[in-house]
Parts: sequence; structure tokens; C-alpha cells
Amino acid sequence: MIFVYIGMGLSLLASSLVKSTFAKYDRVRSQRGISGREAAEIILQKNGIGYVQVLSVRGHLSDFYSPKDKTVNLSEATENSSSIAAIGVAAHECGHAVQDAVGYMPLVISRNINPVCAICSQLAIPIIFIGFLIGLSGFIQLGIIVFAVAISFQIITLPVEWNASQRAMRILEEEGILSPQEIKGVRAVLTAAALTYVAAAASSVLQLLRLLILYGGRGRRDD
Repeated sequence: MIFVYIGMGLSLLASSLVKSTFAKYDRVRSQRGISGREAAEIILQKNGIGYVQVLSVRGHLSDFYSPKDKTVNLSEATENSSSIAAIGVAAHECGHAVQDAVGYMPLVISRNINPVCAICSQLAIPIIFIGFLIGLSGFIQLGIIVFAVAISFQIITLPVEWNASQRAMRILEEEGILSPQEIKGVRAVLTAAALTYVAAAASSVLQLLRLLILYGGRGRRDD
């Protein structure tokens, strides 16, 4: 269970960090006074992807880019705020739109394997549980393999998120949307956000290791 506790600790720590970092820089207004929506529209136009729409969604930090609908979806706080935190988050989602427009390969791969990984994530634990319940090692092995496939999406997501953040900061600076000093704040916000993905992936890998250890122990007892 130590792996489970470590994973939970990493996730809680990362979540706390991103909330506190966002709150800190959400109190810092941008020098130009533009909102997250305005920043997003500037970035999309400058990169020749004005066909991507900027829409509003409910929630806090619920922002996302939809490659299927070609929309950058911003939460109300991000859309209407002129803080450097909000502008950074909006720019990050536009970074995904730019990735999509240029055919960034990790994004293409993650988008294609996502449906398979989503199914695997739902099936893995039930298969493993049945395997332990009826004592079939083949079922347990299959469940572990299915679980490994499921977490591959989280691992592939890491370079996608990192690259989107790098694109966001570069565009914000090149277009003069934020000053170099303000970019430092954006970097802090986006780095904290990236750590949530790292923590989630690490937690899943630790869970996989736990399953492998449990299966290994069962295998030795069966021998």
C-alpha cells in the first residue's frame, strides 16, 4: 500500500501547488490589461488559425482545447480576467490549437489512442479482480497489460502539455502580449499545472508496480 499512499501524496501536493500558484498570479494584472479571451483571440489570429473558436465553459480551471470541435474553451474566470495567470492558461490552450494545426505528432498519437486507453482504464481493475477471485493467473496478467495500456495515455500526454506551455510562453513574448517579467509568472503557473500531469502519471505507474509486486508474490506462492 506504500505505493498507493505515495501516489496520493504526490497528487495532493501537485493539486495544492497549482491552486496556490494560480491564486498568487491571478492577483497580478497584466500591464496591457487584456483579458484571457482577448489574448487567446490574438494568438489564434497571429498563428493563422482564426477558424478556431473561443468558447465559454463553466467551472474553475476547467479550460481545455477540443481538437474535434476546433474550439478553445475557457472558464469564466480565465476568459474575463486580465491577470497573467488567466492569460497564461488561455495561451496554453491555444498552444494545443497550434499543435493541432501543425500536426504535432505526440498530440496526434495521444488523440488516436485515447479511446482505446479510456476503455482499458475501465476494464483493467475488474479483470484483475476477477483473476484474483477465481485464481486465474492468465486473467491477472491480462488485466495488468490492459492497465499498462491505459496509463500509456497519461505518459504520452506529458510532452504534449509541456510543448503547449513552451509554445504559449514563446508566443506571449514574441507578440508582446506580456512583458518578460510577466512571462516569469506565467512560467510558474504553467509549470505548476504540468506537475499535476506528472503526479497523475507517477501515481499510475506506482499502481502498476504494486500490481506487478502482488502478482509476483502470488506467483511465488503458487510455485
